[in-house]
Amino acid sequence: MKFIIYFPLLALVLVAYNVAMLAGVDFEANPTMFHIPHMTRETPTAFGAGDFLVGLGIVLLFAEILKATRLSKTAVIDHMLSTVVFIVFLVELIVVAGAGTATFILLTLLSLIDLIAGFTVSIATARRDLAIGGDGAN
Repeated sequence: MKFIIYFPLLALVLVAYNVAMLAGVDFEANPTMFHIPHMTRETPTAFGAGDFLVGLGIVLLFAEILKATRLSKTAVIDHMLSTVVFIVFLVELIVVAGAGTATFILLTLLSLIDLIAGFTVSIATARRDLAIGGDGAN
């Protein structure tokens, strides 16, 4: 069960994108998965596979930032695995033809934000924990 603490959640989106790509989902055409009706418009909003994955990625990014607020040995492992996930996103974006979509670029950007925010939040948290004896001014 401790494995979940180490696991980079954006890897789930990476795996989901690759499974969908291998299954033949055309993210350029953005096939509709479901509709959300509007009270003020006659036409409902259509959500495609790419929209769903980006939305899921944003929710998982929030969870990753929450995970970055803890200081422990697991935080270091989590940062290393998040770095690996970003490198996989980047290499796949460069090498794999099916990954050259706007959806995948946005998912890669989410992974980069996860990487930078994770380090930034951890450093800020560590700095605050180390400033116990001072007057709080830096």
